[in-house]
Amino acid sequence: MAPYTLIQLFMFREGMRVAEPMNEMAKPLTDDDLRLMSDSIAALPPPKPPAEASDAARLEKGRALTEQHHCNVCHRPDFSGRENVPRLADQREDYLLKTLRDYKSGVRRGYDASMAEALQPIDDDALVELSYYLARLR
Repeated sequence: MAPYTLIQLFMFREGMRVAEPMNEMAKPLTDDDLRLMSDSIAALPPPKPPAEASDAARLEKGRALTEQHHCNVCHRPDFSGRENVPRLADQREDYLLKTLRDYKSGVRRGYDASMAEALQPIDDDALVELSYYLARLR
C-alpha cells in the first residue's frame, strides 16, 4: 500500500492533512524521500488484532454494517486495502473511530470526497460498531 502512504505523506508535507508533528517532519522531504518512506512503511508487517475475546454480537453487527454501506468494496472483503485505499483490518480501534468521525465531520480531508460522502448516512453508534469490528478482524 505504498501509494496510499505516499499520498498521506504528500498531504502532510503540503499541509492538506494537518497533524502538527507530521507536518513539520514532512516539510523538508523531497518527493524521492516521500517515496522511500512510503515503501518502507508499506513493507512493515500488518498489525495484530487485540488478544482479548471479542463480543460475537458486536462483530456480527459491524460485519453487517460493512456490507450495508459497501465498505468491503473499496477496502476489499478482508479490509487489507489496496493501492490508494488504506488497510482497515486490525488497526487500533480508537484510531479507526477518530478517523471515521473526522472524515464524516470534514476535519480530516481525503484526496477526494469519497469517505466524507460514504459516511454521511452513518450515525455515530454505527461508527463505534464499525471500528470495533475492523479492529478485531482475524
